Amino acid sequence: MPRPPRTPVERGKDALRSVLRASLAVAPGALVTRLVDPTQHFDPGHPSPAIELPLDSPVRLLVAPTNSAGQGWAWARAAERIDGVAARTMQIDMNRFARFPADQSVSRGEYRWSRRWQRAQRRAVLEGATHVLLESASPLFGDPHRRDVRGELRQLKRAGIDVALLFHGSDIRSPSRHRARAPWSPFGPGGWDQTSALERVTAENAALVAEVDLPVYVSTPDLLVDLPEARWLPVVVDPERWATPRAPFASRQRPLVVHIPSRTIVKGTDLIDPVLQGLAQEGLIDYRSITGLSNDEMVAAYGDADIVVDQLRIGTYGVAACEAMAAGRVVVSHVDEQVRGVVERDCGQPLPIVEATSGTLEAVVRDIAAHPARAADSAAEGPAFVRAHHDGRRSADALRAFLGFV
Repeated sequence: MPRPPRTPVERGKDALRSVLRASLAVAPGALVTRLVDPTQHFDPGHPSPAIELPLDSPVRLLVAPTNSAGQGWAWARAAERIDGVAARTMQIDMNRFARFPADQSVSRGEYRWSRRWQRAQRRAVLEGATHVLLESASPLFGDPHRRDVRGELRQLKRAGIDVALLFHGSDIRSPSRHRARAPWSPFGPGGWDQTSALERVTAENAALVAEVDLPVYVSTPDLLVDLPEARWLPVVVDPERWATPRAPFASRQRPLVVHIPSRTIVKGTDLIDPVLQGLAQEGLIDYRSITGLSNDEMVAAYGDADIVVDQLRIGTYGVAACEAMAAGRVVVSHVDEQVRGVVERDCGQPLPIVEATSGTLEAVVRDIAAHPARAADSAAEGPAFVRAHHDGRRSADALRAFLGFV
């Protein structure tokens, strides 16, 4: 018997299946991710508004698109300390537990897939910005197919917009270079499972820096090893938010030591936990190793602590250590000589972080517990250091030349 004619609905379903099969053949990973991963979903009929830049300001800075650790927002506010500067931030909302403020937050799905948002964002930036601080060499106008950022840099240049590149850490820190100089590097054998990918990404970003000849900033001093031509843009924290009236070791039989890793493999939690758990079992200290805290919970955790052990593997200090110093805690961490040298040269004073390594952590904590008054005096230097160098003023100074203020 001849097959009956197919209905319009059946023909439509056949056409849809053909499109899906063709799409899967071309880009199976991207399509499947978009269909399955909830962070890729967005409402195409109601795109997020494009960034708004205040056109009445002579200098209009956009910091985007990652806002890592909330620093894009913090640097934007720091830049606005300069008369004549208005700054805005954009971030890709990755649905992380700890969210940070931003002037514009766009879902991962919309950033990657919404052509309407991408076109509107491109127009708003090209017509409204005078300066762009581009984070992590990430595409500014969306990333549907992992777009190379060079095309966007050419568009910004044609529009007369000044651009500087900004790197936060693992986006430019070469794993092989770090492994060669750091005995406890997280990039060694059996270490971070992202090492190969990071080696590729950092090499690509270093090649971009060499090619485009733009101003470059790094957020921590250790990254100057990878980019000697860069300028240090200090991280920014709010000293008043982290300040606490309780002095360390006050009214407590045993000191409370806390370790709050953002990423355990990088912080060296595997090196820290056994030592501090052993001291806690001995009755010398109380110990809390905590993950998954919101920013408000971090304030409370640092305020309750006497000693904060930050990290033992990466050899630098960043936002978390500054927050702990601002809280007036005794901060213990491995900060290598290169970083300490940059701080003393640029800040004019030593970094008030107690040095420890995997081999010395136990002895360091024992010494602090045995001499709490001396340790408290040392911890008291932390808030003043943060106010002097990490409250945004030094960061604004670092941006002055790029923004046209000599």
